[in-house]
Order: sequence, then structure tokens, then C-alpha cells
Amino acid sequence: MLTAVRAAVLAGLLLLPSGNPAAQALRDTQALQFFGFRAGARLDELSQHLRGSGGGPLRCRRARIDTRVMECRGVLRNPVVGPTVDLWLSAIDSVAGVMTLSGRVDSLQLEDWRRMLQDRYGQVGVRVQGSQSMLQWVRRGRMIRLTWKLEGHEKIASVSLVDGHVLDSWGRARSRQANAGHRSSGPVQPSSRTR
Repeated sequence: MLTAVRAAVLAGLLLLPSGNPAAQALRDTQALQFFGFRAGARLDELSQHLRGSGGGPLRCRRARIDTRVMECRGVLRNPVVGPTVDLWLSAIDSVAGVMTLSGRVDSLQLEDWRRMLQDRYGQVGVRVQGSQSMLQWVRRGRMIRLTWKLEGHEKIASVSLVDGHVLDSWGRARSRQANAGHRSSGPVQPSSRTR
């Protein structure tokens, strides 16, 4: 009995967050996420999470050129996240490859977003490009970026999430299709036979 209690206490101590910044940066390096939204998630999971987080339905349209691609939009209304946050995503075969959550935020909300991401993924330097500032983390083929700028007297902030594995897989499949299409059409004829 005492051994089981010791094992439970030891396990609890191992799960406590470390004060070491390097150890904190190593946590959750694969599934980069923001308020539970992550690139690489399936559309049904994201739709359910959006509704469960105080948002409306996820509305999707299939692309005309490549029917494997869908563009989806939704609105998140959750006071913890911000007054209204727009969700946009592009999914390939019903898996989110690129996602952006954006909205007008006050200084406190922006600081909450920044602090939450830096606490979770580690400290990074701010990059400034023109009137826009950003923080970015990349882990194992995935990226999350917080971007903000001042528009008039309002701050606009967005968090973009990209799953490079989803995009790379889609790119390889499109390349194979294009190569197969060229082989089946026969040899390429010169455009003009006149000299």
C-alpha cells in the first residue's frame, strides 16, 4: 500500500510544470494549438470544438479546381478568447492544413494571447515588418504564429497555424496527378511546324 502511495506521489511530482524554460519549451512540441484549435485536426473535430467553445457552425465550401480542398469559416464567441474571433481554415481531404483565428483585441487580450503562447511554447523574439509584429514557433513540420498590428485606434491580432505534413502530402499528390496526366496525353508536339 505504501509503495503505491509513493508511486502516485512521484508520478504527480514528475507531471508538475518545471521552472526550467528549456523544459517548458519541450512541452507540446508536436500539436501546436491555440484555444484547442490545431492544424492537422479533422473538420468534424474542429466543428465540434467550435460549437463547444461558444461558436456557430463551421461553414465549408469545396474548391472547384481541386475537390479535395475545402475552405471553411466560422465565428467564435467566447469571452476568454475575445469578443468575436473569426476562424478561417483550408482543409485537404477534411484535414486542416492552414488555419487562422483573428479579431479585434484590446491590450489585455493581446497580452493574454502572447503570454499563453510563450508559456506553452517558449520565449521567442518579436519580429517587426512594417506596422506588423509577430511571434512564431516551429515544431516538427508545424508552425504557429501570433501577428498583431494597429489599425486606426484598434489592435487586430491573428494566430495562424500551419501543418506542413498535410500541405506536403497534398503537394506530392498533386505532383503525381500532374505527372500522370502528362504521360497519358502522349508526346508533346511542337506548337509550330513552320520555319
